[in-house]
Amino acid sequence: MNRSTGHRLLCELRRTTHRFYSQSRSQPRRTHLPRTLTFALGLGAIGCTSLYFFYPDPSRSAPTSAKVPLSPSHFTPAIVLSNELSGPDTKLLQVTVAPDLLPPNDPANPSFAPIWSVYIKDDDIQVERPYTPLEGIDERGCMLFWIKKYPKGEVGRWLHAKRPGDQIALRGPLATWPWKEGVWDEVVMISGGTGITPFYQLFHSVISRQTDQNTRFTLLHSSRTPADIPPPHIMDPLTNYAAENSGRFRLGLFVDSFDGPAAPSHLPKAQIGRIGRGAIEQSLGLSNAQDSWWTRIFGKTQPAKPVNGNILFLVCGPDPMISAIAGPYGRNFSQGPVGGVLREMGIPSKQVWKL
Repeated sequence: MNRSTGHRLLCELRRTTHRFYSQSRSQPRRTHLPRTLTFALGLGAIGCTSLYFFYPDPSRSAPTSAKVPLSPSHFTPAIVLSNELSGPDTKLLQVTVAPDLLPPNDPANPSFAPIWSVYIKDDDIQVERPYTPLEGIDERGCMLFWIKKYPKGEVGRWLHAKRPGDQIALRGPLATWPWKEGVWDEVVMISGGTGITPFYQLFHSVISRQTDQNTRFTLLHSSRTPADIPPPHIMDPLTNYAAENSGRFRLGLFVDSFDGPAAPSHLPKAQIGRIGRGAIEQSLGLSNAQDSWWTRIFGKTQPAKPVNGNILFLVCGPDPMISAIAGPYGRNFSQGPVGGVLREMGIPSKQVWKL
């Protein structure tokens, strides 16, 4: 369709629409639209559909290269090493890229922030989704992901079907959140479901290595049932470290219900119910220390302390949970204003980050 033809069609659409609504004020409502308007709307629908498929999308058009190092600008082939069931609708997926495709081992590389992700592309439908490597990437190019299969999650279902030896394509790394040492006195991480993965990555790269001795960390994690609690590969290091370093790292588990099999006995006892204001205030020592969940778990009394301006709240999980805790995202997945429980507590936006 050339420009002049499109202009005439637009003019005809405006005249027809004006006549239609002008007549509708004095005549009974018609049961169908005028033919010209129907035809024009049909062309519009076809145009929108064509726009969806042919409009240039950087992620769909990014090339795949096996000759240059990992980069957000292109996809890199990776080979599946293992894909093991880890719970209801979840798998631990291990992949590797060729060692000669790894970026230079430069600690100053901002892409490899303590929390970073890669996009994995479903080659069948050319859709990509971000995933967080649990332990980053090692010198052999190995990455481990905890993948949940959602009913309408195309890429998750596609990854669940992969077998050792299969090839996938990924691009990255992309920094999810830039951690800076010595800035915060305390960091409270609140997660649900697979939203724990960026926090485990932070645990693996910063917390467990004790690179920042001045910050105290708390992780509050919510699952639907005990069977949905993250697998031992994730939970065992968190639980063991919390038991041995309760002054530096605390862990609280929550479940919506106790339906189904019980959680392993060595894990902290999960509380029934969703993470709310009471749990967050307990993690900050704002309620009776003798009744706090870490005291019941580890038998150690923690002194109460007031809220101050050096506490950071990180929230990651399903959209309804993020909205309830910190308010929904803004337009185009921007941070948006603080809402939910944290707003009730008077926490300003500079102390909240939605991953």
